[in-house]
Amino acid sequence: MTTTQVVPGITRIGWIGTGVMGRSMCGHLLDAGFAVTVHNRTRQKAQPLLDQGARWADSPKAVAQASDVVFTIVGYPADVRSVILGPDGVLAGCTSGNTIVDMTTSEPSLAVEIAAAAARLGVHAVDAPVSGGDVGAREARLSIMIGGDADVVATLEPCWRAMGKTIVRQGGPGAGQHAKMVNQVLIASGMVGVCEALLYGYKAGLDLDTVLESVASGAAGSWSLSNLGPRIIGNRFEPGFFVEHFIKDMGIALAESKRMGLSMPGLALAHQLYLSVAAGGHARDGTHALQLALAAMSGVDWVRRRS
Repeated sequence: MTTTQVVPGITRIGWIGTGVMGRSMCGHLLDAGFAVTVHNRTRQKAQPLLDQGARWADSPKAVAQASDVVFTIVGYPADVRSVILGPDGVLAGCTSGNTIVDMTTSEPSLAVEIAAAAARLGVHAVDAPVSGGDVGAREARLSIMIGGDADVVATLEPCWRAMGKTIVRQGGPGAGQHAKMVNQVLIASGMVGVCEALLYGYKAGLDLDTVLESVASGAAGSWSLSNLGPRIIGNRFEPGFFVEHFIKDMGIALAESKRMGLSMPGLALAHQLYLSVAAGGHARDGTHALQLALAAMSGVDWVRRRS
């Protein structure tokens, strides 16, 4: 299959999924000079992009019919399957030479399936999940983990650069999703450590802002500690990434680990703890809401501690 260089002002972009991260990511493509056609299950969530100059389409298929490259970033693997492979999905509206880029964190096997189905129609498919949360999306500093044909990935460089800071091709179809699973395994146990450490500091009577000043720049420092630690201390649990989506990601990683014969006790524990967070009514809060569940286990009302 031939590839065509992606050029702002010439290449038509389609975008499906305008949630916490997708809205900002699509906005950067508009700012870069691309003409964009958007679709979302709830049109109201796409309104800021429409106000910015994007066009609306009534279905994923209609987006594809108006586009050369279609990006998707939705919730779950079932959503990816429906949006891309369904009868009114993206692939149904593509023509030979088009490119589909799924940026959802999804199943590696589904990425391989999509790539094979697309290839039969002369369509390119790339999996490109991201890390960096709402802040990274807003500031165009995402890490983008890419699986797909090297030449196709290279043509999309203007799009990658508009949305991210660290852009790395990991290999063929599905490799981007596997790399994202590595990312989520790292975050899962790391968030347990961040939350337990802040809980310990509180019970020891320390000023948590002062503690954070000391530890965030040392060997214990991490993105989660620096970016989510202040939110935890300030009782700001709005989502940069939903708990329910993180539970989905850990489930995928555990299933892939089982398939590969790996024992992942740390990931399994984090998964169980996050199920407790969701059961406590925080499925639509940010992943750092884990603090609330861990505090409750020790009889600490984390939110009220500051009153």
